[in-house]
Amino acid sequence: MTQEQPHTMREEILINVTPQETRVATLENGMLQEIYVERVKNKGIVGNIYVGKVVRVLPGMQAAFVDIGLERTAFLHARDLQARTDESPQLQQMDTETNIVSLVSEGQDIVVQVVKDPLGTKGARLSSQISIPSRNLVYLPNNDYMGVSQRIQEPGTRERLMEALNRLKGEIGASGGFIVRTAGETALEEEIFSDMQFLIRVWEKVRSRRKGGKVPALLHTSLPLAMRTVRDLVWQKVKKIRIDSKETFELVSNFARELMPDALERIEHYPGGRPIFDLYDVEEEIQRALQKRVPLKSGGYLIIDQTEAMTTVDVNTGSFVGARNLEETIFKTNLEAAATLAHQLRVRNLGGIIIVDFIDMGVDDHKEQVMRTLERELAKDRTKTQVNDMSALGLVEITRKRTSESLERLLTEACPACSGRGIQKTAETTCYEIFREILREARQFDAEKYLVVASPAVIELLQEEESTGLADLQDFIRKSIHLKVEPSFHQEQYEVVLM
Repeated sequence: MTQEQPHTMREEILINVTPQETRVATLENGMLQEIYVERVKNKGIVGNIYVGKVVRVLPGMQAAFVDIGLERTAFLHARDLQARTDESPQLQQMDTETNIVSLVSEGQDIVVQVVKDPLGTKGARLSSQISIPSRNLVYLPNNDYMGVSQRIQEPGTRERLMEALNRLKGEIGASGGFIVRTAGETALEEEIFSDMQFLIRVWEKVRSRRKGGKVPALLHTSLPLAMRTVRDLVWQKVKKIRIDSKETFELVSNFARELMPDALERIEHYPGGRPIFDLYDVEEEIQRALQKRVPLKSGGYLIIDQTEAMTTVDVNTGSFVGARNLEETIFKTNLEAAATLAHQLRVRNLGGIIIVDFIDMGVDDHKEQVMRTLERELAKDRTKTQVNDMSALGLVEITRKRTSESLERLLTEACPACSGRGIQKTAETTCYEIFREILREARQFDAEKYLVVASPAVIELLQEEESTGLADLQDFIRKSIHLKVEPSFHQEQYEVVLM
């Protein structure tokens, strides 16, 4: 079941700017809902338009790899391609049965748009179905489709917008298609007309840059995060947009004055001495969002494990024993977990497949109430989510659209000691590995003596509890073994030096 966002929440938006990065936090009733981070060194590229070169076509995958000038080649699937017909230079949606080899070939130049940032070891995801957004509209320069956002549901409003869209497109003589965004629900005709003119000018610039001849090349870049925030997130329910940088405040204000003057009075500069994210406890919330364990008010907790393939969430009762009986305890814990989980998905920006292991419930009505709670809370999510029914084992599969790195992947890296395993070998295990390594070296080389360099914990174990084993090994190989502490070594790290 696909979730839609309700329009009843009242929000604030905080924008924190430093020379190195911009961070945006959305708050609902003072509680952090979403965090967006854009760093100068690795700015996201979703929405960027490139002319690239097809370097490999894979018929078995119905996909192609395209060089758009990034470190890794980008991925273009057949369903994200459009086929050019002989009858018309206009690009048309390809038939699902069309083979990719009839659409692209190695060495071919192609104009594409990034729809997903590079994630982990995967390159960016591309589409040749170009779309350029403004405040009220999305422009489809290679497609004649005309439409209104599905989130605008009132029939009279939809009819009014469609009529205006078609008439204004005819007046301006534009090619391509237009879709009215949710933010355009109350837009006046002159605002829609102004957006059309703006989008056509943007596309003309893209086309002129395409004629430059260089391949691969960047033709169009998306707006900076602060401007995108105002364009995409500032709905009527947003009360204030507070920006702690005077320079960015002025840039955003000028942007709003030109494209969305109705938002101008809600944008304000925060000049306070205390960091704005500290003032609203956002920094503390971010740190909590990087922890695996999420406490519940009842005493239960969630364990959130993010892997390359999926995210798993385990629900536990913990110390919650306040209900009348065990079934009631489990039910209340699962209800709270459902609401907390939906919030954590937004804050952590978790995408892809999420498997939730609720505590087993014996009452069908309890299961239904937990699922309704989960669906209701997920409906607040701006990102598209889908929920499957609870299995007999209490497992629920959620899919959430992923277009950028999660907060954890963005702000952290794998531990160099454990390589992201979250565990390390015991000092005892490392000692026995050292013994085996010395035996291996003794059989291959005729050294006079050996020096073992290891962490303090391992050397201490070799000198005390494992001293007998170390003495037996020296007798066996008839060579002396010396020990040296290296404080910078982690517990699994060691060196056996032949002397």
